[in-house]
Amino acid sequence: MFELHEIPVSSALLRGNASGDPAERALTVLTPPKTAAAKPMPAIWMLSGFGSSAGSFLANDPWKEGLAQRAHRLWARGDLPDVRLVLPDLFTRFGGSQMIDSTATGPYERHLWEELLPLLEATFQTSAHGACGHSSGGFGALVQAMRHPEIVRAAACHAGDMLFELAYLPDFPRAAAQLKKEGGAARLLDAFLASPNKQDRRWMSAMNVLAMAACYSPNPRSPLGLDLPFDEETCELEDSVWARWLAWDPVRMIERPEPREALSSLALLFLDAGTRDEWNLQWGARAFARKLRTHGIAHVFEEFDGGHTGATYRFDRSLPLLARALAR
Repeated sequence: MFELHEIPVSSALLRGNASGDPAERALTVLTPPKTAAAKPMPAIWMLSGFGSSAGSFLANDPWKEGLAQRAHRLWARGDLPDVRLVLPDLFTRFGGSQMIDSTATGPYERHLWEELLPLLEATFQTSAHGACGHSSGGFGALVQAMRHPEIVRAAACHAGDMLFELAYLPDFPRAAAQLKKEGGAARLLDAFLASPNKQDRRWMSAMNVLAMAACYSPNPRSPLGLDLPFDEETCELEDSVWARWLAWDPVRMIERPEPREALSSLALLFLDAGTRDEWNLQWGARAFARKLRTHGIAHVFEEFDGGHTGATYRFDRSLPLLARALAR
């Protein structure tokens, strides 16, 4: 079985963050059997989605294979070359960080590359780095590849957040209704955190909007340190705030020269989405893939018959491709 290593993390960058989230965490690393520290090998950073954490990757039940079991199965049959799977803890009280810096959550992008990467390399011999994730984790893998090509040499984006007007706008009316019911953003967050059932779908739209606002439109002078992208009374878009969200949309980011150059330099760029994605992310993937083709950027784009949830089996496709590309 792949060996699991827990490296203690004491983050100077996250200490005192506005969300009150812990600075003491752990960096989880999965390593092939009998090769834990014996030789250099690539590392794939597995970035978790909204509402999930590093531990979510490891969950194993009869109908959903955990990442350690999946990696071992692929490795044992020769599909997955020697590779380390690195699971950072980038969770926040809002449900995630999108792997970017924000005054409302903390400097998670800097934490990832300025603290966790040196810690990994001080512990294990690492030859190259890639990134992989699903949903918000897919967004993180793609955006970090665009912003840090000197580090991320290959990326896999499974149903990543993009084409924000289709991915996020449908949640705005539901979120506005829940905000009105709870009496505003601060009370909604308190009610959510106090709820014994945080998986209740009544929370999903509002918490997703709060989390994304904390990442994309932070404002230290506003309640909870964030600006909502719509008027709470009428749900009309706040154009200046929405523009800040759109600046992080990969479909828009790729129109800038630097991200295009970064993507062009990758050893591998893999994208996929289910044709029945519940958050409309297949449309964003198609739009992004079209722009990749327009700009002549090499990539692999696949669609599959499925939805957004329960798609971790698609790691069977991306992880071997990433590992082989990074080993070259």
